[in-house]
Amino acid sequence: QKFLCSNCNNILKKALQTLCGHRYCSACLTWIVRNNKNAICQKCKEEDPNTLGEESLLAEERAFGDAAINKEISELRVHCVTPGCSWSGIMKDFEEHQSLCEYALIPCHTGCGHVVMRRKLADHLENGCVNNVTVCQQCQCSLASSEYQNSLQLIFIISSAFFCFFRQSHSTSSASKDGCCFSEVGCEFRGSKEKIKEHEKSAVGAHMLLLLQHMRQLQGTLCSAARASQGFPQPELSLKSAGKSILFENIVAVLNKEVESSNLEILAFRRQSELDQNIIRGLELKIAELHRCLTQKDAGLSSLHKSLLFSEQASYDGIFLWKITEVGRKLQDSVTGRTVSLYSPAFYTAKYGYKVCLRVYLNGDGAGKGTHMSLFFVVMRGDYDALLPWPFRHKVTFMLLDQNNREHIIDAFRPDLTSASFQRPVNDMNVASGCPMFLPLSKLQSPKHAYVKEDTLFLKCIIE
Repeated sequence: QKFLCSNCNNILKKALQTLCGHRYCSACLTWIVRNNKNAICQKCKEEDPNTLGEESLLAEERAFGDAAINKEISELRVHCVTPGCSWSGIMKDFEEHQSLCEYALIPCHTGCGHVVMRRKLADHLENGCVNNVTVCQQCQCSLASSEYQNSLQLIFIISSAFFCFFRQSHSTSSASKDGCCFSEVGCEFRGSKEKIKEHEKSAVGAHMLLLLQHMRQLQGTLCSAARASQGFPQPELSLKSAGKSILFENIVAVLNKEVESSNLEILAFRRQSELDQNIIRGLELKIAELHRCLTQKDAGLSSLHKSLLFSEQASYDGIFLWKITEVGRKLQDSVTGRTVSLYSPAFYTAKYGYKVCLRVYLNGDGAGKGTHMSLFFVVMRGDYDALLPWPFRHKVTFMLLDQNNREHIIDAFRPDLTSASFQRPVNDMNVASGCPMFLPLSKLQSPKHAYVKEDTLFLKCIIE
């Protein structure tokens, strides 16, 4: 949780820590401050809106770079979540991987509008991109990349025949021993057999251009011979029509192969997508079940916590000491009406005796409202009420302890046996009864006494 931004809830990027102790991405904090006048920390609001202070105000100059958390984040073990990618490493290397991930979806840089995997961008540019246009250097026509590639394939098919002819015609020549087999069409490379093999593999494009030039020379020779013999058919026209026919057939064949390959990829993708959806649905069901179990466990833990807290604070001998902290704030809440009164934890007169508690009005109640602290005794419904004598008739003594042990405030009363407050409870608790004018507020906060010390007071109840 400490690695997450308090705004975007993602992994922190260039973490900044505010004066209230929460962390934000640098960009998130800048955005919040620019778009909100007097921006308040959202985490502070969520944790306790009543304790918002000046330190909860957000400002770029009031935040500082958290080098320690940035270092921890940079060393986190992470993996790429792009489908198909198996990369894993540490966070500081992740951004570099993102720029190189072959499985990442990226827009085509030609502006055609397609989004493709980085590893398939080359195939897209060659076979599918409508904006990837190449100008033929021979005829100056604009061709799509796929058309241009098919034209080169046609040239390769035709030139292969010439290549076989050259190899057969010159297999015994000196050039085949120490020179490139394309030397007959103008290649001047010479070297050992190993060098020649490497050259022939790497110089395919250059050799194709040389063969193309040689074919044009042959075509010109054939055309000249046809014109000289007069009655001979025009080879230039026949070569052009044959070339176009072969070109179109080759384009159609290549396109059919591409369509077939694309259909297979789409089918495989759909199947994988269905499998992924089934896995996702299964995981969602598991998450929902786990969430339900966690909710039940949280409720159980909460109940156990309350029971444990009650067990720790419960008294079974009729003597109870109640510690009240944050007296200043709780008194102010009582004055404003936010929290008029406070109930103490329950305690017992004996192991199987009466269940009771105290109720205090820090700003007074009834006749003591606004001038006195009022303290009351409450009889609660207990597990053993059926075995106990009613009405409740035990003497009750209240004490406000002076923490300097000088002058405790003591008041006591005996129950009015006719009052409903001391009959057997039919609800969770009876109406409170006690001392509405237990202590003047002026005396509660007097510096002569230590009834409130370090914002804490102690009330004691003794049941005889």
